[in-house]
Amino acid sequence: MISVEEALARVLALAAPVPAETVPLRKAAGRVLRANATARRDQPPFSASAMDGYAIRETDHVAGAKLRVIGEAAAGHGFPGQVGQGEAVRISTGAPIPDGAERVVLQEDAPREGDVILLGEALEKETHIRPLGQDFRAGDGMSAPRRLRAVDLALLAAMNVPEVTVARRPVVAMIATGDELVMPGEEPGPDQIIASNSFALAAMAEAEGAEVRMLPIARDTEESLRFTLALAEGADLVVTMGGASVGDHDLVGAVAGMMGLERSFYKIAMRPGKPLMAGRLGDAALLGLPGNPVSSIVCGHLFMLPMLRAMLGLPEVHAPRLRARLAADLPANGPREHYMRARLEPAGGLPLIRTFANQDSSLLGVLSQADALLVRAAAEGPRQEGEEVDYIAL
Repeated sequence: MISVEEALARVLALAAPVPAETVPLRKAAGRVLRANATARRDQPPFSASAMDGYAIRETDHVAGAKLRVIGEAAAGHGFPGQVGQGEAVRISTGAPIPDGAERVVLQEDAPREGDVILLGEALEKETHIRPLGQDFRAGDGMSAPRRLRAVDLALLAAMNVPEVTVARRPVVAMIATGDELVMPGEEPGPDQIIASNSFALAAMAEAEGAEVRMLPIARDTEESLRFTLALAEGADLVVTMGGASVGDHDLVGAVAGMMGLERSFYKIAMRPGKPLMAGRLGDAALLGLPGNPVSSIVCGHLFMLPMLRAMLGLPEVHAPRLRARLAADLPANGPREHYMRARLEPAGGLPLIRTFANQDSSLLGVLSQADALLVRAAAEGPRQEGEEVDYIAL
C-alpha cells in the first residue's frame, strides 16, 4: 500500500491538461480561463457623474451661490456644450461630465427654482466624479488560469470581450460494476441493490466542469466489462466503481490489464478507500474507485476532483485543509489515514467538529448529514476535546 500523498501525486501525473477552446462569453460561466483576456476600452470611458445632481465649476462651489441651469446630461446622452462661470448642468448618475465642469453637487444640496439653483451652507469635499479609466484601462488584463465566476463575466463584458479561451470540458466516463446493481426505478432482484455511487460522482464531476458520460452497468463477466470499457473510448478520464478489490468477481484490474492498462498503483493506506487503483488506459487516465458508497465518494473528493482540476489547468488542485476544534475526545487511530465523516458546529473562532459515531463505509445516510471529513494521520494517538484538527469541507 502507498500513502494518500503518494497516490495523489501519481494520479495527478496521469491528469494531462485538456486542450483549449474559444466560447462566447454567455457560455463561459464556471469555465476555466486558459488565455489572458485584455480590455479593449477604458472603464469608465469618460469622466462620469457618481450621483444625481448638478455639474458645476469648482470656482462656483461657494455657499449661497446662485447658478443658472443651461441644460441636462443623462446616461447615454451627454451635454454637448460647455459649463461656464455661474452655470450648471442637470446631470444623472453615469452621465459624462460636461466640458468645463469639475464637480457634481447633489440635487438635495441645491434646491432649484425655475432655471436657478442655490447652493446651501453645507459644501461637500467629494467631487462625485468617477475619473476616466478609474476601474480599468484599455490593455489591462484578466490573468489565466482562473475559474470564471459571475462577477468575472461582468468584468469581461465591461472590457468589451465577447469571447474567451477556456479549457475544454474534460470528458469523464463513469462505469459502475457488479451483478448486484440495478438502476434507480428498476425492480431489484432479491440479492440486488440500487446503483447510487455514479450519481454522486457524476454530479461532483459536472460541478467541477467536466462532461460526464454515464455508461451502462458492467456485469461481473470479462465480456461485459470489456464491452463497457470499450464504450469509454474518447474519454479523458475513466472512473470505475467496484470491481477493484481482491474477490473472485473483482475483474476491473484484470480486464483493463488485458486491454492495455498501464497500472500506476493499487491499494492505498487510507480509510475509507483502501482498494483504489489508477493507471492509463489508451489515451485516458483510469481511476478505479471502491464499490462501497462512502469509500467511492470520499475517494472522488480526494482524487477524482484534483485530477479534473489538473486537467482544467487550475493551479490549486488539492482539497484545502481547514482547521477546527474537536467537539469530543477521539481514541487512537489505526494504521491507515482516516477520513471521518463529521459535522461542523459554529463557535467563537474556529468551528467545532463532531464525528459521527458510525463510520461504516456503506452508510450514505451518514455521509449525507456530514459537511466535513476530519483527517486523522496513520497511527495517530488519542485526541482530546478542544484540540485543533484538520478537516476537508464537503
